[in-house]
Amino acid sequence: MSTETFEFQVEARQLLQLMIHSVYSNKDVFLRELVSNASDALDKLRLEKLWDDSLDADVSDLHVEIDVDKDARTLTVRDNGIGMSYDEVGRLIGTIANSGTAKFLQELKEAKDAAGEEGLIGQFGVGFYSGFMVADEVTLLTRRAGESQGTRWSSRGEGTYTLETVDEAPQGTSVTLHLKPADPENQLHDYTSPWKIREIIKRYSDFITWPVRMLPEASAIAAADESGEVPEPETLNSMKALWARPRDEVSDDEYHELYKHIAHDWRDPLETIRFQAEGTFEYQALLFLPAHAPHDLFTRDVKRGVQLYVKRVFIMDDCEALLPPYLRFVKGVVDAADLSLNVSREILQQDRHIELMRRRLTKKVLSTVKEMKTKDQDRYDTFWREFGTVLKEGLVTDPENRDAVLAVASFASTHHDTEPTTLKQYVERMKDGQEDIYYLTGESRQSIENSPHMEAFRDRGIEVLLLTDAVDEVWADAVGEYEGKKLRSVAKGQIDLDAKDEETPDADREKRTEEYAGLLGWMKERLGEDIKEVRLSSRLTVSPACVVSDAHDLTPAMENMYRAMGQEVPRAKRILELNPDHQLVKGLNLAYKEREDRTELADTAELLHGLAVLAEGGQPKEPARFVKLMAARLERAL
Repeated sequence: MSTETFEFQVEARQLLQLMIHSVYSNKDVFLRELVSNASDALDKLRLEKLWDDSLDADVSDLHVEIDVDKDARTLTVRDNGIGMSYDEVGRLIGTIANSGTAKFLQELKEAKDAAGEEGLIGQFGVGFYSGFMVADEVTLLTRRAGESQGTRWSSRGEGTYTLETVDEAPQGTSVTLHLKPADPENQLHDYTSPWKIREIIKRYSDFITWPVRMLPEASAIAAADESGEVPEPETLNSMKALWARPRDEVSDDEYHELYKHIAHDWRDPLETIRFQAEGTFEYQALLFLPAHAPHDLFTRDVKRGVQLYVKRVFIMDDCEALLPPYLRFVKGVVDAADLSLNVSREILQQDRHIELMRRRLTKKVLSTVKEMKTKDQDRYDTFWREFGTVLKEGLVTDPENRDAVLAVASFASTHHDTEPTTLKQYVERMKDGQEDIYYLTGESRQSIENSPHMEAFRDRGIEVLLLTDAVDEVWADAVGEYEGKKLRSVAKGQIDLDAKDEETPDADREKRTEEYAGLLGWMKERLGEDIKEVRLSSRLTVSPACVVSDAHDLTPAMENMYRAMGQEVPRAKRILELNPDHQLVKGLNLAYKEREDRTELADTAELLHGLAVLAEGGQPKEPARFVKLMAARLERAL
């Protein structure tokens, strides 16, 4: 058959070069990746055969095979699994279908040291491409189960690859590496050495559920021809399911290798969670909390979930029904004893046993995080930094576990420049007479702290939570209160701190309101298209004005969030608050009372409103007009 030559996708070519000139000191991991891919192919074939009895495929002896040729310096990893079609090879090997590729490559370029680079590459996961760390050329031969023709793929990792259709190919996939010369100084070992292969498989792939066999060496076969005894392939792995073995028989390193196999991660997990349920419905779970967030954590339609087994038989790779979406970063294995082997995703969504497992596993994960927070603050800090944003989604979507999520949640606050606080700690520090928990949302801590809304709270020493994640706008409204204390945005509704201030008697406040009544009414009339009310503020001590949302209105950030999701919502009018102690507001009130012609005064009122919108990070309704008015005013001031 004719051979076609193709160029790698740009991102794939860049990643390929990174692998060829890898920053890894330990190149042994290439074999782990190839064996892991082979194991996945065997899982998929067994599952497909289970669903489709008519599939023409042999599943009687599924296994992974390693074949070494010392003379030719080749190493072949072969499986008799699902295989790939011609189109699948071109799509899966020639390109990298991952939306995080570009971001990953950019972060890799910005990594400041080798450890950072290694962590980033591991975060992305390279699988098949890792073979180029140890090989000058890689050849792949594959035939999809049920098809008659196979496909050969080959590349030297120099920007192109070849594809051809072949008539003779066994079911499954074989990857042949034409090995580079051994170079001990660069940790490039002799991967034709049987003892080295045994060591790698034992260390990284001992738990693989399929046998990993190494074929006898050519010298052993030659000796067998003379003696008449044919040597058997050597099975290198124990195939013991780690989650089924007693805890004292499994080392942390073994758990970590299982995590790396499942998560396609190159770093150890942050936490390992074992769970066993006995009784009317039995199952075992071995879950892992990663040490870092994947690039696709917030990607729409990303695959999530843990691996589901039934009586140690693999069922599916990403069972979403076992954990809620806000725990989508959790990796691991759940092995149920009483489910059907041909269970489908649709059945899982309605199965009462699955729902019971989901509830118990969710509580177990949250209780583990709580324990981590209590006993190991450093590891908790790492967890919350990486996954706090996504965990807070549970405050909105999972009312049943809302208290458990709140118990492990922490937030930045004005109490400390760097150390976060819990709601419980906030309540314990509340001032006498303070009835509400105050918070403010924004893009960054700095922008929130500089907000005019914070001025009175800062002057009075009242603590405010500083919330910078998009989800904060949503969960604060959904939760509403904590231990009987209402959660209140300092940028919404009427917040009269003066009511608790004995230095500002009621009579003085009433006199001030009466003094400004005319100006407030006139400004409401002039700015009525953009605001619903003008009133005096108890929030401000330095700034002349600010805009706030009404107590039950959506904030601008919430409006933008809904629009980004394709939901059109009406734009709510805001409230303009004036600081009666500011010289600009005092002067404006005096001019209002003294002047008959208020044309110029109307421009000042418009500018004041625009400045208030800018101060909270917004944009005036007509930026060009705002700039024109400001320029004219500055010109007259010179």
